[in-house]
Amino acid sequence: MKKSKGLFKAIWKNKTVYMVMFPALLWYLLFVYVPMGGLSLAFKDYKANLGILGSPWVGLENFQNVFKDVAFWESVLRTLKVNILRLLITFPVPIMIALLFNELRMNRYKKVLQIVFTFPHFLSWIIIAGVLKNILAYDGFINNLIKLCGGEIISFLGSKKLFQPMLYITDIWKEAGWGCIVYLAAISGIDQEQYEAADIDGATRWQKMFRITIPSITPTIAIMFILAAGGIMSAGFDQIFNMTNAAVREAGEILDMYIYRITFQATPDFGFSMAVSLFRSVVNMVLLLIADRGSRFFGGNGLFG
Repeated sequence: MKKSKGLFKAIWKNKTVYMVMFPALLWYLLFVYVPMGGLSLAFKDYKANLGILGSPWVGLENFQNVFKDVAFWESVLRTLKVNILRLLITFPVPIMIALLFNELRMNRYKKVLQIVFTFPHFLSWIIIAGVLKNILAYDGFINNLIKLCGGEIISFLGSKKLFQPMLYITDIWKEAGWGCIVYLAAISGIDQEQYEAADIDGATRWQKMFRITIPSITPTIAIMFILAAGGIMSAGFDQIFNMTNAAVREAGEILDMYIYRITFQATPDFGFSMAVSLFRSVVNMVLLLIADRGSRFFGGNGLFG
């Protein structure tokens, strides 16, 4: 009872903070935690007339059917391949942009560049995919330019070899500027006396960058990397969904696209689909824990440190 009274006193004392937090907590409760009840579908044979609660339990039958599907394993391997490469290629770019922004001394020019780099984040993948299809089509701007130069038309949108590089290039263009904001915030928190002392010692810009700036933002980099690693199995659906076509569908069928296909483009089996989704979430959690442990192994604090 004493602990409960102390807790209520602490909440009442900080009631303003809890009032600000309440909308976010309510949103998470309604749209994140309550829908978790639907995970039970992974262990049921869903019948629409019976509902989720009334549908009969089938144990691990849905998972057995999932693991027997060759297309499922192909999509898992493709997801790991596409998104691990995405992580390795795209993750360092916002860090480099933030470091370059930090070195700019012309504030007006810096603000203009920040607007230019962050603006693509606010465009939906539908718009970006539409622009790409107009520019890279057979009769698009790029191919017309190639023809004028005497070259042969390139099937940018129908080439499986070019599909993945296009994913990474467009992802960098759209999200790198927005992602660098976190690192700019971390850089702004560095004690300026360190730079002043380095100036007195005659350090160059490169030396200050590698000896002061990067080591100071390493904890932020580690946390962002852990979070990115925890979403490997579910990254890129919106992008791939809007950029794929019949010619490159095989190259773009990651796990989320597989879930979409079996759920909405075939006879619906919601128990089967939920089993795949639960598998994806478990793998994401395992990857998150591995990345967290890896960060601690190399001397970092990890996500919960």
